[in-house]
Amino acid sequence: MKRIGIADTTFARVDMARAAISAIKKEASVEIIRYTVPGIKDLPVAAKKLLEVELCDLVMALGMPGPADKDKMCAHEASSGLIMAQLMTNKHILEVFVHEDEAADEPTLAWLAERRTAEHALNAVRLLYYPEKLTRLAGTGQRQGYEDAGPIEGGGSGENLGH
Repeated sequence: MKRIGIADTTFARVDMARAAISAIKKEASVEIIRYTVPGIKDLPVAAKKLLEVELCDLVMALGMPGPADKDKMCAHEASSGLIMAQLMTNKHILEVFVHEDEAADEPTLAWLAERRTAEHALNAVRLLYYPEKLTRLAGTGQRQGYEDAGPIEGGGSGENLGH
């Protein structure tokens, strides 16, 4: 049985792991292992431990950085650590961050956190079981949370690019 790790934080203002677990359980029969840490910069080691110690096949790293410049810097550092952990383990870590300043009010922020997390949970299942579904979505401007951007019309073979 495949194993999905979920690393989340007490700093987040929404229980994003609950949304991830619910979405995953609707789509696949997998073992889910949750590891909660205090803050966003703790996510890289949590994710790496889920991959190496708990033998997860993939990890979702869930975080909600605050709106201050310091929070944005911490989110960047955490993101860099998550990328390093992916390269060290050769396994996917889906970074699911929802910045507090992405929404105008708390109800919208909660909605965004739950929706983005659920949509990334579907991506986790696709990565493990149905990678061809992701291939079919390539170039379609998918966004997790708010509306999809959609593809850019007129794209194609590059014939008119002077190549």
